[in-house]
Amino acid sequence: MTIQILFAGVSSIISVLCFIPYLRDIFRGTTKPHSYTWFIWAGLQTIVAQAMWSAGAGIAIASSAIGAVLCAIIFLLSFRYGTKHITAFDTVCFIGALGAMTAYLLFHNALLSVIFATLTDIIGTLPTLRKAYQEPWTETASTHLLSSGAGAFALLALATFSVTTMLYVSVTMVLDFICGALVITRGKGVK
Repeated sequence: MTIQILFAGVSSIISVLCFIPYLRDIFRGTTKPHSYTWFIWAGLQTIVAQAMWSAGAGIAIASSAIGAVLCAIIFLLSFRYGTKHITAFDTVCFIGALGAMTAYLLFHNALLSVIFATLTDIIGTLPTLRKAYQEPWTETASTHLLSSGAGAFALLALATFSVTTMLYVSVTMVLDFICGALVITRGKGVK
């Protein structure tokens, strides 16, 4: 077994485990997922996993593939259990993210695709960051922090290190950390 396979395995396990507290809290009614963000994350993780695979990332895409499926499940759950507090800012971010995602789909260049996907993720994460700041009790800090850790292991699992293989994972790792830290510092604590 190579070290990349070990790191990919750890990243994948953390990717699955990080969703358990979030799903638990959704069903308890304490976490309210933002449908816009989870829709964008599901689509982007699918797209980025494909782009990273084509750029030689290897087994490191396992975490993104698992994340895509789990994000899609949370997106579906958001219709029933998600936040109903959707602001104009959230809608502008959603439209911007969809525009960037469309631009991504038009390019058949892995690097440009990852750049557009990363920008889309940043825009798509803004509604959840806003919610984590204004309503920290509606998010689960441990999910975001564990997801950030999964990203670190996914980076260590890369077979090829390049902007194409590292950019999206690096940025989402930082965004997840910021979101988790916001929830903690704004008063919810780790759960």
